[in-house]
Amino acid sequence: MLAAWGTWLSGAQAVLVTRGTLGPWVPDLLLLLVIVVAVKLNRRDVVPATFILALRRTATAVGYRVKEMMGKTPGEISAIRPLRHGVIANPKVTEKMLRYFITKVQDGPRWVKPRVVIAVPVGITAVERRAVINAAERAGARDVYLIPEPMAAGVGCDLPVTEPRGSLIVDIGGGTTEIAVLSLAGIVKATSLRIAGDDMDDEIRGHLRRHHNLMIGEGSAERVKLTIGSAWSMDEELSYVVSGRDSVTGLPRSTTVTSIEIREALAHPVRLICEAIRGQLELAPPEISADLVESGLVLVGGGSLLHKLPEAIEDYLGLPVRMGDDPEDYLGLPVRMVGAPPDLPKQGAAPPEAIEDYLGLPVRMVGAPEDYLGLPVRMVGAPPDL
Repeated sequence: MLAAWGTWLSGAQAVLVTRGTLGPWVPDLLLLLVIVVAVKLNRRDVVPATFILALRRTATAVGYRVKEMMGKTPGEISAIRPLRHGVIANPKVTEKMLRYFITKVQDGPRWVKPRVVIAVPVGITAVERRAVINAAERAGARDVYLIPEPMAAGVGCDLPVTEPRGSLIVDIGGGTTEIAVLSLAGIVKATSLRIAGDDMDDEIRGHLRRHHNLMIGEGSAERVKLTIGSAWSMDEELSYVVSGRDSVTGLPRSTTVTSIEIREALAHPVRLICEAIRGQLELAPPEISADLVESGLVLVGGGSLLHKLPEAIEDYLGLPVRMGDDPEDYLGLPVRMVGAPPDLPKQGAAPPEAIEDYLGLPVRMVGAPEDYLGLPVRMVGAPPDL
C-alpha cells in the first residue's frame, strides 16, 4: 500500500508525493489539474510552479516566474497555459509540463516510472478523461488513475465522507467550480461549473474597459480582485489605483476604482455559483438535506478567498457556510489511498484485511448471512467446483 509522506500546495492545487512500493526513490504523484501546483524538488525545498510554460522552441521556464511574464513576453517567447477550465487545451504542452513535474520529484533512476493519480473535474467528458490519461502516460507515468476533485477536497478538509452523513463541498478554483454532495465515500450529486476565478478576472477587465476606457491584463485584474473585490457589503469600502492602456488614446493611464463597483462587476459570476449550489441542493435526497441543515457547506479553493463570499452564499441559500481550515491548502491532510495497489484482488470477494489495507478504513464482518438478514438461509445447490 502507498504511504503518503507529503503534500504541498500553492493556490488551489496540489501535488501529493508518496513513497512508492518499489522503494523510496520511486515516487507516486497526485496532480490536481487546475491552475497552480507546488512541486517538491527535494525533501526540504518546495518551489511553487504554475501550469504555464514559456517556450522558445523548447520549454525554458515553469512556474510563477512565467506567470509574471504573462502579457510581457517578446515575439520569440510564448507564455502558455495548457489547461483551461480544468481540461487540457494544449496536449503537447501539457505533456511537457507533466514530464517536468515527474522529473523534478523523481530522485532515483529515470527508467522507473511512477504511478500518477490525477484529480479531475466531475464534469469532464470521456474524451477529456482519455486526453488526461494519454498525456500522463506519454509524460512517463507507469499507471494513471483519475479521481474526482470534490472527493479529494472532502478528504483534505477532513469531512466525514466515509460516514452515512451528507456533506456539501464547494471548490472554487481558477477554471471551474466543483460542487458535490458526499456521503459513504461516494458522490451523491455533483456538478462542475466552468465559472470560477478566471471568469471573475474577465468581468473586472470588462468593467474597466466599458466604464473607464482602460484596458488591463490578467495579472492586474487578479490583483484588483484580491485587494478590493468582494461578494457582499464590506465593513469599510476600499479603493485601488489600477494602471493600464487607455482604449481611446492608446496611452498609459491610471484610474481609481472602488470596492463597490468591483462588487457590482462580480455579481454575475457569484450569482451563477450560488444558483449552481442551489440546483444541487434541490436534487439531494431528503435525508441528505436534513444533514446539511446542521453541517452546512464548506468552501475551499483559491476563488473562495473573495472577500465576504461566505456571507453572500449564506444569505442566498439560508445554510451555514464555513471556510476550510486552509482554503488554499485543502489537500494538506495525509491521504492513505492514492490508487489501486497491484496486489488487490480484482475479481471475486476480497478478505476484510485486504479491503481495510486498500481503503485505510476499519472493516468488520457483520456475521453470518442469516444474522444480517434476520431470516433463515440455506443452500439450494452449489457449482460442481465450489
